[in-house]
Amino acid sequence: MKDIRFLFNIKEILVQWNFSDSQANILNTAFGIFVIILMAWLSDFLTRRILVSLIRRVAKRTKIIWDDILVERRVFHRLSHLAPALVLHYFAGYVLRDFQTISNIMQGAISIYMVLVTLLVINSVINALHDIYKTFPVAANRSIKGYIQVVYIIVYSLAVILILSILLGKSPVRLLTGIGAMAAVLILVFKDTILGFVASIQLSANNMVKIGDWITMPSRDADGTVLDITLNTVKVQNWDKTISTIPTYALVSESFSNWRGMEESGGRRIKRSISIDMKSVKFCSPEMLEKFKKIIHLKKYIEEKQAEIEKFNKDQKIDESIVVNGRRMTNIGVFRKYLEFYLHNHPKIHDEMTFLVRQLQPTELGVPIEIYVFSKDQQWANYESLQADIFDHVLAVIPEFELRVFQNPSGDDFRKLVQ
Repeated sequence: MKDIRFLFNIKEILVQWNFSDSQANILNTAFGIFVIILMAWLSDFLTRRILVSLIRRVAKRTKIIWDDILVERRVFHRLSHLAPALVLHYFAGYVLRDFQTISNIMQGAISIYMVLVTLLVINSVINALHDIYKTFPVAANRSIKGYIQVVYIIVYSLAVILILSILLGKSPVRLLTGIGAMAAVLILVFKDTILGFVASIQLSANNMVKIGDWITMPSRDADGTVLDITLNTVKVQNWDKTISTIPTYALVSESFSNWRGMEESGGRRIKRSISIDMKSVKFCSPEMLEKFKKIIHLKKYIEEKQAEIEKFNKDQKIDESIVVNGRRMTNIGVFRKYLEFYLHNHPKIHDEMTFLVRQLQPTELGVPIEIYVFSKDQQWANYESLQADIFDHVLAVIPEFELRVFQNPSGDDFRKLVQ
């Protein structure tokens, strides 16, 4: 700096030109200001117009992704703004040495500007690093947006402290000491942020939820896909296209269901029952069995079952003249077996996952027959269509087994009775 001071000092020349000392000082200072502004402009031109443009061209030609991301996030563009600020910072004090008050104000303003530019550069670098992280496969399961926001808070807090220290003319260490005394107040102010930070760590470490997961949380009226996970909130787009905003810590402190396991399993559960009128349940007559044998799915089963029952009754010397003696097939049992064969042969039902057709506890509403199987198609619309098709068929075939679906009487039923 000492070697180039002559660029700012033309006082001796001005005195030789018969200017007074005061006039020479003012003109010398004005000339110095002009020179440092010119130098600042040249440094800005060299860095932003030439150096940054060169870096942008090189980044486009390389096959590496991260340099393109740094360019897109304007890291080098914002960094170039430090060049003219450094020129002003180093030379303004010397040029304005005769105007100390103005010099101090200028130095403070330039320092604040440098802090803000540095803050923008750090912000761009953090965003670029986050974008680079998203290019890795692990980013699909581990969101670090909460951690990024914590870094933002730290960086912005430090920037505010530095700016205050410049304005107040005090050491940043003293300001930090004073803030430490206000820790209790800060904890109350940033309570949600602290809870969100802890919750973000737990959600990420335990892989509880990620962007794209389908979650249901009745306590928060949320049922849909996770759009975003931040330090303070989790955004869920419900199936009716509304957006539910849930505090991040609520996903740790409250219960919710994540349907990721279903999506990764390759199947979606169908669990629905239909109630059979108990009055229609009965033993199968020979005529009924002959009729059932004509059903493709049941012929082999009925023949094998008949042979097994006849052998058992014969071995036990059962008197078959009494219906309750020995073993007999029932229409509801044959119906259950038919449903099993029908579903096993259905191309869209998983055979390798849980497969049940069972009878539940009889109630005043009849005997429930429950179908508990898994669909191969997980898409909501397709899944609902498949489920409806299955039960359309079930309702239609029930009368073929001389069974009736239980249904509470309606006004039309009572009208028929009266007539």
